[in-house]
Amino acid sequence: MKAQDIMIENVYLVNEKDTVRRVIQTFIDQRISGMPIVNNDMKLVGYISDGDIMRYIGKHKDIVVDSLYTVNVFNGDDAPFEERVRRSLDLNVMDIATKKVISVTTETSEEKIAAILGKKQIKKLPVEQDSKLVGIISRGDVLRNTFKSILK
Repeated sequence: MKAQDIMIENVYLVNEKDTVRRVIQTFIDQRISGMPIVNNDMKLVGYISDGDIMRYIGKHKDIVVDSLYTVNVFNGDDAPFEERVRRSLDLNVMDIATKKVISVTTETSEEKIAAILGKKQIKKLPVEQDSKLVGIISRGDVLRNTFKSILK
């Protein structure tokens, strides 16, 4: 089997110009935890997950960078949690998204997809054809497809 045989074609996605507010509303309404980000040409430009949002709204600690000549201190976020949450809503999705997205093509084998999902410890893989997003495959999709005939 290939990606095109097991992918979900009706993909919830977000445009690169949208806000985190729209992403969170889609997560809540559709009961999903991640979405590909595309430009106006449907080219994959990023991926946003609930983990990206959690990292942003979580408390950030001070970071001290000690080099040979200077010591720089980057202050953490002292804003209250509720303020960080409200502030996140109006951010552009690309401000907190993962920009280096691992994807597969419609011709990628199921075995390779399973290997990528396992090795990279990711939950979903966008599927591209001619450099455009055409689907998505989750770990659950691979498990269901791989074991459905064996478990009958």
